[in-house]
Amino acid sequence: MIRPARRRPRRVPVWPPLVLAVTVAVGVVVAVGLGSGSTSPGGDAGTAGPPVQAPALSGPTLDGGRFDLAEAHGHVLLVNVFASWCGPCRDELPLLVDAGRRWSPQGLRLVGLNVRDGSEAVRALLDETGAAGLTVLPDPDGTRAVDWGVRGVPETFVVDRDGRIVDRQRGVVTRQWLEQRVAPLLAG
Repeated sequence: MIRPARRRPRRVPVWPPLVLAVTVAVGVVVAVGLGSGSTSPGGDAGTAGPPVQAPALSGPTLDGGRFDLAEAHGHVLLVNVFASWCGPCRDELPLLVDAGRRWSPQGLRLVGLNVRDGSEAVRALLDETGAAGLTVLPDPDGTRAVDWGVRGVPETFVVDRDGRIVDRQRGVVTRQWLEQRVAPLLAG
């Protein structure tokens, strides 16, 4: 009589559920971290956090000049963090330049912080978008952007006349956002 071969119980691999559990745990930690209140200057996108002193921002500009945020005291500043390789940055730049020209008599200054880019690519972008006169500080390694709490490009900060960040927009600004967030600072 031939006995049927005994089947050994099939072992279920442990690693797929383990990988799934670790992935879910990491996802939850990231989601909670991103959803919590920002500790970086100015609060989260579209919301005005409590005003905080703007980090230092100074150095040589793309055109060979020099910029120092401390010397801009008394002006309202829009500090736009951008890159030539960023499509949304390219789209919003003409709007920002227009706002800068329109509101400069009321004390607005527009400053670009160019992240991880080459000077020729930036110059080409500025020429294409009619922003050739924009004050641009190069940030080739992104350290200045990190000091400002930037999470991505584009990102725009509103700095009041006392040098405090009073608002920020992560992502593309709109004409409505500029009217609501910047215009009131210029009126007072």
